[in-house]
Amino acid sequence: MLKIHTYPLGPIQTNCYIIEEPGGQCLIVDPGEEGKRIIQEIEGAGLKPAAILLTHAHFDHIGAVDTVRDHFNIPVHIHPAEQEWLLNPDLNGSSRYPGFPAVRNREADHLFGEGLLAIGPFTFEVRHTPGHSPGSVSFIFEDSGFAVVGDTLFRQSVGRTDLSGGDTATLLASIHNKLLSLDDDCIIYPGHGPATTPDFEKDANPFLNGF
Repeated sequence: MLKIHTYPLGPIQTNCYIIEEPGGQCLIVDPGEEGKRIIQEIEGAGLKPAAILLTHAHFDHIGAVDTVRDHFNIPVHIHPAEQEWLLNPDLNGSSRYPGFPAVRNREADHLFGEGLLAIGPFTFEVRHTPGHSPGSVSFIFEDSGFAVVGDTLFRQSVGRTDLSGGDTATLLASIHNKLLSLDDDCIIYPGHGPATTPDFEKDANPFLNGF
């Protein structure tokens, strides 16, 4: 059974997730800030990273990508709709906020589409869940009963759609078709804030009335 560890990082408290398998390898999802802390947590736990996965490429989810990638010499995976966002502060949004450094990373090493993805000992499903951004995805670890969904769905809220490429109707369709269709007790880990479940959101999320 996989274990998942949550680290809210940076001034926006973006959730970085470390997904650990019994043999000690791990996946790093959305290293948004505090690269040195991520490295210390992984090395302190004696884990061996296999890859970095990105739910999407807004600046608060990618700020530490190159720091972590270079330290562990591991590949970065992203949806092709946002491959240019890693390099471009205007696309990833970091140029919009005075006081935040411009985020410029190198290109991703691998692009993924929908379907099963195998990385080392990990096999999981990638679901394209656009709406918050064009290349937003969710990673479904069905056998372990959890999903990492980025900024698509939050506990009693949904992702914002007023940024570049955002669309409310697309977001709600993604949530309805790709996330609320998961098992009711599947644990959903969002890009910010606490975890939730489809069952809870169907009843308690005011943005999902009618679903």
